[in-house]
Amino acid sequence: MIKDYLDEKLHEECGVFGVYRRDADLDVVGTTYYGLYALQHRGQESCGMAVNDDGVFYKRRELGLVNDVFTKDVLETMPRGNMCIGHCRYATTGVPVRSNAQPFVIRHIKGPMALAHNGNLTNSAELRSEFELSGAIFHSTSDTEVIAYAITRERLSSDSIEQAVEQTMDRLKGAYSLVVMSPRKLIAARDPQGFRPLVIGELDGSYIFASETCALDALGAKFVRDVEPGEVCVVENGKLRSMHCDIKCKTSACVFEYIYFARPDSIIDGASVELARQEAGKYLSIEHPVGADVVIGVPDSGIPAAIGYAKFSGIPYGVGLIKNRYIARTFIQPGQDKRERSVRLKLNALRTAIEGKRVIMVDDSIVRGTTCGRLVKLLRDAGAAEVHMRISAPPFRHPCFFGTDIPERSQLLAHNRTVEEMREIIGVDSLGFLSLEACRKIAVGCKLGFCDACFSGEYPIPVPDEAEKNMFEMEIPLGSKE
Repeated sequence: MIKDYLDEKLHEECGVFGVYRRDADLDVVGTTYYGLYALQHRGQESCGMAVNDDGVFYKRRELGLVNDVFTKDVLETMPRGNMCIGHCRYATTGVPVRSNAQPFVIRHIKGPMALAHNGNLTNSAELRSEFELSGAIFHSTSDTEVIAYAITRERLSSDSIEQAVEQTMDRLKGAYSLVVMSPRKLIAARDPQGFRPLVIGELDGSYIFASETCALDALGAKFVRDVEPGEVCVVENGKLRSMHCDIKCKTSACVFEYIYFARPDSIIDGASVELARQEAGKYLSIEHPVGADVVIGVPDSGIPAAIGYAKFSGIPYGVGLIKNRYIARTFIQPGQDKRERSVRLKLNALRTAIEGKRVIMVDDSIVRGTTCGRLVKLLRDAGAAEVHMRISAPPFRHPCFFGTDIPERSQLLAHNRTVEEMREIIGVDSLGFLSLEACRKIAVGCKLGFCDACFSGEYPIPVPDEAEKNMFEMEIPLGSKE
């Protein structure tokens, strides 16, 4: 398999889901299946579920998409259960292996525990080394297993599983939105900075935790509220309660959730993702105006920003690129020289919309820049008179340590390059990025502060050396089995 067009796009590490059944008619497995299906955009390499059937845990996790792993036959063999958690994953570094698929299910002296995690720890290597020196044995390269081990250690001296989770938060540094399942309780926890989203929903008296509100909408569930940064929520005997850790810090939600990661129909910490992207387009039109005949968006996340640009500039919006939705994220290519064909299989230019016209093409980001030039060539081959590119995010100049697979600095197009140098490499008539100041304004109504370190280099917490990002991920070779 050769990663193609979408490898130019960034990937978020995963999505999490959990449900506690209070309504006797609720199918927790089916509910989790549809919830993960709605969160599939957050991770396409592996997925899994863990079902709690009156204290007995059953798990299934495999490489692949939700509908490929959980077929009708598989779903029918899973126990009905009274609780279930689920996960869909994209690895930020290394290679996809089954041993890193989630949820993790562990068994210890105080009973079983299942855990699913969205985010990335900055002190994972430090904790893992400490635990290994005390005798711990790890079966994966995922920092989720480090979290599971940390909670287990605290559980041995704690009065409850939720207390163990809360006490573990003092040890964990970085991004983590968790769903944890014990024999009697379903728990959700969010790191004190609030890097990654996590919401609470209710369906016929049953409680749901999910990475985004779009999963609640898919189920017809009612949105209750966001899990607050530093909060531990517990569902026990059908009732919801919560507690907060005593870590005080500035909130730092990932701004790129609004720019690209989250589904546009989600509401994150009080702000609409769709409207945030349109706001980005509005600011782009103010900061980088240009004479043109049509504004187009690169499907899919570039479209709302293109609509915002068109609305505010008065230049008509048009559909200029058509996306083939029946090609998987990766597919077999007959050699590296066929990359241009791979882009044409993913996207094609609509000649009638752009021939002879001055085109503004809006996209959400530029990472390595390899795909941008091919898209520009598509438009020029289709007869575009001019191609002006507008990016609804500032330039990527720094790696992310909180769950986004931004490459090391040397692989970023913006590294040590001016906008004019990038423009020449891509081959557009003009190039404009959203300013950092405008980026911090787009999520209208958001209740939290933002992390924009990938643009600004201003990390909200200390981070390790760049080389440590994939220290453990590379230990397991491609094709390894659990």
